[in-house]
Amino acid sequence: MSDLVLFHYPMSPFSEKIRAMLGYANLSWSSVIVREMPPRPELNILAGGYRKVPVAQLGADIFCDTRTIAAEIARLADKPELILEQQPEDVQAFVEAVDLDIFMACVISASDGRLLRKLIRETSLLHALRFLKDRISMGKKSRVKTVRGAEAKDKVMAHLADLERRLDHDFLFGTTPCIADFSAYHGLWFVCELAGKPWLRDFPKVGSWMARMKAFGHGNAQDLSADEAIARARHAEPRELPSGGDNEMLGTEVSVAPTDYGRDPVTGTLVHAGAREAILARNVPETGPLHVHFPKQGFRIKPA
Repeated sequence: MSDLVLFHYPMSPFSEKIRAMLGYANLSWSSVIVREMPPRPELNILAGGYRKVPVAQLGADIFCDTRTIAAEIARLADKPELILEQQPEDVQAFVEAVDLDIFMACVISASDGRLLRKLIRETSLLHALRFLKDRISMGKKSRVKTVRGAEAKDKVMAHLADLERRLDHDFLFGTTPCIADFSAYHGLWFVCELAGKPWLRDFPKVGSWMARMKAFGHGNAQDLSADEAIARARHAEPRELPSGGDNEMLGTEVSVAPTDYGRDPVTGTLVHAGAREAILARNVPETGPLHVHFPKQGFRIKPA
């Protein structure tokens, strides 16, 4: 069992992206299920109220956003193909598109009455209504330009046609998977697996590729309570900071927030600002010192 803890919930597409990576990397990990929407007391403590899910933990180091989590999985399993910044420019450009524009089109086109009924069955009517209210509120504050209705479906269908053309091998950029495969997978998982849309029927190569991705599984997960995860942080020290990096705000109180949606800021002392990640130091009564990691891309740092 590795020390990696993942805070997630079953219907979260970005959590599925990480769960699939854990399966591909054949890692053991600890699973903490959180609510689909705030309040999330455990993440208020560990991640300073960071809004998005998943979040990962290694002792007293907390990793926000799938890019930093993927980099940790790559480090633990020696899978550099999961590190976005180490991929060729065409892979990075592909990931940037599918992780935002295509992903949002997938969610919008799949979010219909059938999916709502599934959420009601798995939770309750009241919970489902609260979830919808939360997502509508988050959407109003988003800085992402999204498409609606039929236009969203058209975008997803064009994306499927593009994948069908790309798949000359078992995976999108060759005979083995890389970060691009997992970035394309989770949006279509939401559409096809969760929402049950039959849109793969005209795209046999994509269907076979989805089956290969699903076959990776989720690795070996063991349930962990939020209290146990917090105790792990309390009994650990943040790991040594990376070398390099410079920022005029180092050592000062700053806030870090996504630039797209779910833009709730996390505050702390900026202790590292490298080419790929920024790290905030936080000290909370429940755990003591923590280091919270964010990717540089897609996040804004400003004085608190």
